[in-house]
Amino acid sequence: MAVVTAAALVVGGTLPTSAAQARGSGDVVQRGLDRLVHDDSYPAALAAAVGRHGHTHHYTAGVADLRTGAKVPADGQVRAGSNTKTFTATVVLQLVGEGKVALDAPIEEYLPNLVRGEGIDGRRITVRQLLQHTSGLPNYTDSLLAGLVGKERHTYVQPRALLDLALAHKARFAPGAGWEYSNTNYLLAGLLIEKVTGRPLAEQITHRVIERIGLRHTYFPGVGEEGIREAHPEGYYAAKPGEPLKNITELDPSWAWAAGQVVSTPGDLNRFFSALSGGKLLEPAQLAQMRTTVPAGLWPGARYGLGVVSTPLSCGGLMWGHGGDIPGYNTRTGVTDDGRAVTIAATADQAPVKRGPADVLAAVDAALCG
Repeated sequence: MAVVTAAALVVGGTLPTSAAQARGSGDVVQRGLDRLVHDDSYPAALAAAVGRHGHTHHYTAGVADLRTGAKVPADGQVRAGSNTKTFTATVVLQLVGEGKVALDAPIEEYLPNLVRGEGIDGRRITVRQLLQHTSGLPNYTDSLLAGLVGKERHTYVQPRALLDLALAHKARFAPGAGWEYSNTNYLLAGLLIEKVTGRPLAEQITHRVIERIGLRHTYFPGVGEEGIREAHPEGYYAAKPGEPLKNITELDPSWAWAAGQVVSTPGDLNRFFSALSGGKLLEPAQLAQMRTTVPAGLWPGARYGLGVVSTPLSCGGLMWGHGGDIPGYNTRTGVTDDGRAVTIAATADQAPVKRGPADVLAAVDAALCG
């Protein structure tokens, strides 16, 4: 694969730095992106990093398009995947702060007679358990994966139809008896938001989060919108590690909805998670609830709160973020309480090599510890 490493761009009053200069100065972020492209065969990787003094640095590696060899746009848009869950959880917690939702109330109170199935009863599943993935609900995307990378990727799907897919399967465990990641939890969180506010989920996320903190390159795609609006690298998919990469940039993301539909940039994702951690979106009581975590089987040391993940850093302390995996893009986010922030996006999911996603997370850790 022909690989071109693009320049690292520094903003905030400093001059752009070339990739060669970055390598010469031992820049850990650029080296991390270069490894993702050279060693893990991602077509491209892009990152935004914020240091303790608040300056944002943008980095790229690889090519935006394997067919044309086009340059990777600095801070280009990507499908943010499950980072959307943090946007959704933030809106739910805002509603908690407004007294419109109770975390320990059953989802039945807001969506009566909707959550029913084998071992599934909405009268026994709380809003908190949905946001924390302790509900035991089966994951609706388990029934969709093959179609999402085939012809069905251009099919619009209603949220209620997705819920029907999940409820056709039995519960994974009793509510509160375990932890298991399930997109169905956030599908219901989105339906909860719409029921309580009487407004579309996309509007609520836009007004309450995106516009409130000025995320200029982040949006919730509209109905039928399959492309990505602004400059972006193409997204790719490997049927399994080692298989040829297929361009999967254009797809209907309706199936991801409240669990994964948002499009953003590394820079905007840093701004979002930093604003969230800094108390600009939630009152202290709700932020404390969001950061109350349980062990999560995502990666070593991960703990899941209400739509956020804490991960121990190799240099000590924690980073807070989430991460997103959606056909075409793998994104990992991390912010620290002292103001550091890093988001790295790689342009293939499933990954070209098995260790790729772990290496993206390791590159985030290295950037925050470097």
